[in-house]
Amino acid sequence: MVEVFVGKTLLNKEGDLIDPEETLRNKVVGIYFSASWCPPCRDFIPSLCDFYTELVEESEPPAQFEIVFISSDKSSDDMVEYYHDMHGDWLALPWTDQYKHDLKNRYKITAFPKLVIVKENGDVITAKGRKQIRDQGLACFRS
Repeated sequence: MVEVFVGKTLLNKEGDLIDPEETLRNKVVGIYFSASWCPPCRDFIPSLCDFYTELVEESEPPAQFEIVFISSDKSSDDMVEYYHDMHGDWLALPWTDQYKHDLKNRYKITAFPKLVIVKENGDVITAKGRKQIRDQGLACFRS
């Protein structure tokens, strides 16, 4: 599983608590730093949703890939509304979990949106996931 989330609890869109050790095992993970107040974030979400749907939900077999949303919204309510209304069927770190600050520091997040793709051990594959999805679509995952 992705070591980045060891000992953490994630959420799905239904609000269920998810154990990342089981859910993220043997997967490449896109850590998506975003916020509802950010126009470029809202602009990128439809492309990310399409990418995720094609890669994970419509591929046979499904790609070993998952997204974890890290919110920089101003409140839990803002995060929940944004997550439910615009995001795909991926996971999120709870808004109240201050670990989001550690992740921002670890991956040197200075602007939004940012999609950092990591290996199972947390090492960065690319910090330019957003650009690669926009430029290459599904081909970026295969390469």
